[in-house]
Amino acid sequence: MPKTHSPSKVRNGVSEGRRRVVVERLLPEVDGGVRPIRRIPGEPVEVLADVIVDGHEPLRVHLEYRPPGSVAWKSRPMEQDGNDRWRETLVFDRPGTALFRVRAWVDDVAHWQGGFSKKVEAGMTADFPLELAEGAKIIREHAGRAEDEAVRKDLLEWVSRWENRPDSPEAIRLSLDRAMGALAGGIPDPRFVTESPWEREVHIERERALRGAWYEFFPRSAGKIPGRHATLREAMERLPRIAAMGFDVVYLPPIHPIGESFRKGPNNTPDAGPDVPGSPWAIGSRAGGHTAIDPRLGTLEDFQAFLEKAGASGLEVAMDIAFQCSPDHPYVKDHPDWFRRRPDGSIHYAENPPKKYQDIYPFDFLTDDWENLWAELRNVVLFWVDKGIRIFRVDNPHTKPFTFWEWLIREVHQVNPEVVFLAEAFTRPKIMYHLAHVGFSQSYTFFTWKNTRSELVDYLTELTTPPVRDFFRPNLWPNTPDILHATLQKGGRPAFLLRLMLAATLSASYGIYGPAYEWCENVPVREGSEEYLNSEKYEIRHWEPEPDHSLSGVITRINRIRRENPALGWNHTLTFHPVDNDQILAFSKTDPGTGEWILGVVNLDPFHVQTGWLSFSPGGSGDLSVEDLMTGSVYHWSSGRHYIRLDPTDPNLLPFHILRRAS
Repeated sequence: MPKTHSPSKVRNGVSEGRRRVVVERLLPEVDGGVRPIRRIPGEPVEVLADVIVDGHEPLRVHLEYRPPGSVAWKSRPMEQDGNDRWRETLVFDRPGTALFRVRAWVDDVAHWQGGFSKKVEAGMTADFPLELAEGAKIIREHAGRAEDEAVRKDLLEWVSRWENRPDSPEAIRLSLDRAMGALAGGIPDPRFVTESPWEREVHIERERALRGAWYEFFPRSAGKIPGRHATLREAMERLPRIAAMGFDVVYLPPIHPIGESFRKGPNNTPDAGPDVPGSPWAIGSRAGGHTAIDPRLGTLEDFQAFLEKAGASGLEVAMDIAFQCSPDHPYVKDHPDWFRRRPDGSIHYAENPPKKYQDIYPFDFLTDDWENLWAELRNVVLFWVDKGIRIFRVDNPHTKPFTFWEWLIREVHQVNPEVVFLAEAFTRPKIMYHLAHVGFSQSYTFFTWKNTRSELVDYLTELTTPPVRDFFRPNLWPNTPDILHATLQKGGRPAFLLRLMLAATLSASYGIYGPAYEWCENVPVREGSEEYLNSEKYEIRHWEPEPDHSLSGVITRINRIRRENPALGWNHTLTFHPVDNDQILAFSKTDPGTGEWILGVVNLDPFHVQTGWLSFSPGGSGDLSVEDLMTGSVYHWSSGRHYIRLDPTDPNLLPFHILRRAS
């Protein structure tokens, strides 16, 4: 005979068979509830629960939550949102790990009061004595379960004032007191209370995990003499200017010793010899490896001075973590089994056919000595954490095991939970999302390759709405030292302006490969390539004096707008608005706390004037006056449709508006 189970199965000493309430779904959830939801302090968690019960009795649904650092659970009622869905919003005020769950039960007191009220309205006086006696019994049972003596006393006094007085209108009125009924209904019989079978985890990281403006530059190019390798001491003199432009984070490519073997020269030419600077991503030489500073840049003391100057300027420093080695790295000699060898005994170098990177050896994460490899790489990160680094931009994390990153990030956060990890992963979306699952705070995106209105709307909607919004934080970059998109190559200064505006306003975090973007560098190494001609990856560049067409003034203004308008610091409030011209994109963001909004309107065509009618009616208003925060111009709009004209061909105009309600 098949094995059967008794309906009186007991769990924790309490019979489960009489629990009528079912919690079917609890949102938000990530990866079926296996992974944590991600937030920063002050960012709302909109909790939804699908809760059902047989019959028609009213339910009480409570959201229970445990804030970071607390061992005690708190509780608050949820509001019904239609179709058996319940809603409540949580906001946590500090980093750490929080939990939430749902408890629900049939509210016997509300059920009795509701039924009795209907009989009173219908004049069914014959039923009053029995109804009052039944209500008194129910409430006394609830009062008996009260842990708070004052609550128990209040409930019993309430009942005593109206029970056994069926002919008194005052008794009937007292018995239907909804506030007292709600107090009693909040003390259910624990045998019949249903707890959600899941607890959801919320990982709250510091603000920089969600928002910030990043500026990337190569310290070796920061000198005043063209062609000469600069030091960190010279590079730190650039920091006040970067801070004055309104950036929050300075990101440095690798600052470690660069290998001499197979060193790449200008435009990635092979076998350039030791006299060229080489690629910073070819890490390691006789001078040291991942915990050393390139001697041409200076010393660890110089780096410490750089960090101090950055902090005094209001900047954080993001360090590049590239877990790979040059052929001259000490690891190659000391740990040869950490690298994969070909049948002829040579070590596999990095390749992305037809590209070859003979100057870079990837680690073999399948080595039998994997535990020591993992421990060493963790120690590298912790070395720089000890020196004061709190942000890491991780190079190509999708080419290393997910389990490694999950372990490493957890290990680092046990030492310092404020460390932020940015994934530089341009790969398949599900892999990028899984890197967020395993702990990366934010990620590069495909924004660089999204240039039409439909591409931008579809992609940004995906990134800023559940389920992706609950675990993945985008950092939008219009360029990097590796990527010069065709839009920038062909669109000139207007393309740089509009892509800057989009990156800085569509996302709470954005970044630029700074000097090249400021100067609107747009020449590829060859037609059809996305690599820069004379790429700074392979040679020292000189970025002075600033050209007339520099974007620094526009960048400064946009970053100031970002700081002065909290709406731009959120992603989940992004909303797109209709325009009857596909070359014009319109969107808004709203600050959840104040309700204030920012409206962005941009011409996606860098070559031609575009016009159209925008539909935008905040709060259903008709007439609307808006101020362009870039220019100070004020526009008075009537009705819900507004005429837009954006001219990228006039050097005195901008191909976009950043608008808010005029004061």
